[in-house]
Amino acid sequence: MKNGKLKQYLDSLWYGVGAVGLDLSYGMFYSFLMIYLTDIVKLPIMFLIILTPIARIWDGINDPMMGSIVDNTKTKLGKYRPWVLIGSCSNALVLFLLFTNFGLKGLPLYIYITVLYIAWGMTNTMADISYWSMVPSFTSDPEKRSVISTVARAFSGLGQGIVLIGAPIALKAFSKNIEEGQKYSASGFSTVAAICSCCLILFSLISMLHVKETQVVKPSGEKFSFKKVFTVFKGNDQLRVFILFAMLSNTGYYMVSGVAVYFFNYVVGDGSKQSLFSTFGAVGSILGLLFLPIMMNFTSRRRTYQASLLMIIFGYLGMFVSFQFLGSLILMNIFYLISSVGSGSMFVSQTVFLADIVDYGEVKMGSRNESVTFSMKGFLQKMAYTIQVIILLAGLGSNYSLVVQGAPGADLNRVNVAIKSMMLIIPALFFVASLLVFTLRFKLHGEYMESITAQVSKNREENQ
Repeated sequence: MKNGKLKQYLDSLWYGVGAVGLDLSYGMFYSFLMIYLTDIVKLPIMFLIILTPIARIWDGINDPMMGSIVDNTKTKLGKYRPWVLIGSCSNALVLFLLFTNFGLKGLPLYIYITVLYIAWGMTNTMADISYWSMVPSFTSDPEKRSVISTVARAFSGLGQGIVLIGAPIALKAFSKNIEEGQKYSASGFSTVAAICSCCLILFSLISMLHVKETQVVKPSGEKFSFKKVFTVFKGNDQLRVFILFAMLSNTGYYMVSGVAVYFFNYVVGDGSKQSLFSTFGAVGSILGLLFLPIMMNFTSRRRTYQASLLMIIFGYLGMFVSFQFLGSLILMNIFYLISSVGSGSMFVSQTVFLADIVDYGEVKMGSRNESVTFSMKGFLQKMAYTIQVIILLAGLGSNYSLVVQGAPGADLNRVNVAIKSMMLIIPALFFVASLLVFTLRFKLHGEYMESITAQVSKNREENQ
């Protein structure tokens, strides 16, 4: 028994290692790409506002298609592992190229960025859908799934923490020949992206060579069709509810992580202070993984999730008061730690909710559709990022380009007011909306969810 538990924890650790590399790429893209494109490449705000939703339209086609391909994969390496490896290696290459423009100008630059921006989403989808879809393949036990998801989220938080803490320092260290008005240089971004890319490949190889898929549902052989995706989306009402409340909460989360680099470089005036801010966030995320099991000893997963969202809202409100009225960065960092405890717990719960939704779909619709369902996780995250980027770019406005260029008539104070609003006010509003949707519409909990799990277990026994 003890050896079995030890093996389970070791397998969970090896699985989690893969999340470090994925989130190094993820964090670099979502937290630092926009400031690279606006400040270093100096692309027009309007071009970026148009590019981002276009990429998401393609993701709406590509993500479920990739999910269906994974669902029907059968190789000696397994169902998921080949795609994790292929996706990680290709995503690493695209990440490096995206942050390296080779001095291109004009139309060639626009085409280059557009192709790579869309390619990053496609290659990330290959790896991300396959990786997180593996959770149900390890065990059908909800508690064991929770342990696996918690460990993976811990490593995921580690990967993002490394980027958010280390990147501001590394960008400064590797930046050479910084132009007037810029905070970093092109060489700094290219070097940091190269480091993240190498780590992505290394950690994915280590992880996939040590994990095994033990409870994989055999491929149905059914070819991909948008009709099937629409059927899954239409037939699984809890998937639709999940997409809505998770998208709202993810948007709130990305608002802070995406705006932070602008906030510290322009409002605070010292980009290096972002590292300490991110350190508090990383510590909070780790504590959030402890918060989840402790809370579940006293109450249900539903109430634990609600408590997580309330903690995030409280933390963001505290950040606003600390900076706006007290002028204290230290107190603001402490409140960010509190919000990050809630975020860490929230993300683990969302992963488990998706596994529950797969079970719910099997009972209600007669088919599991694991990867198609999990593809929605990656898609909703990208949609959340898209909403965040549009709000960010619209908030910065054309006046920001004048600030970056040091042009006459540039109003830095106006830009700073917009950045503070997007950093300290708007995120809390998204979390309030998410909490309301979850509380009023999500029903996979308590005795109802227990009956779903029992029916799935019965199905397994009958099919053996």
